[in-house]
Amino acid sequence: MAGQARQAGVAREAGVAGQVGVAGQAGVAREAEGRKQGSGLGLGLAGAVLFGAAALAVVLFALGLLKRLVRATAPGLTDLLPGGGWTVGVALGLLSVAGCVGGLRLRPAAGAAACWTVGYGAFLYVLGALPARNCRTGDAMCAYLPGTGSALLAYAITATVAGGLWYARSVRLAQTQRARERARLKRLRKKGKGKSRAARGR
Repeated sequence: MAGQARQAGVAREAGVAGQVGVAGQAGVAREAEGRKQGSGLGLGLAGAVLFGAAALAVVLFALGLLKRLVRATAPGLTDLLPGGGWTVGVALGLLSVAGCVGGLRLRPAAGAAACWTVGYGAFLYVLGALPARNCRTGDAMCAYLPGTGSALLAYAITATVAGGLWYARSVRLAQTQRARERARLKRLRKKGKGKSRAARGR
């Protein structure tokens, strides 16, 4: 009996040790998996930061090139058109409104993107003609270009008026369409009631 009890105790101890070993291996596996996930998350964050920095550098470089292009072409454009900066501002304001309206109405993504590019491009052209800030004295980018102030004012007035007129027209059309839809539903309900009364009379 004593031998059997000792054998049972040894078996229990072996079972407990086996369970402890399995639990320890599972814990090690979980810890290793956690390390892998943590390293993957860290690499993902580092990649996102690098991508954001590269995209920002590209955007700033493109804006710098655009400003230089605008500063080089704006004087000739204001001299070419009658009315100078006022005409340029009105034309760019109409172009911005037309681009934004096209971007809102067009369904294909490519067409909408092209319209938004035109609309925002006109706005950036007006801003690019203005003198740069925080630049060295005597720098060509800081010089005032004749006609840029009037172009900016004409652009702001034209974009505001044209955009307001388009918005008011859109609201009126939407209200008219809703009124027509309500009238159509009302007629359908009346027809349905007439049919049900005729059916009850039969």
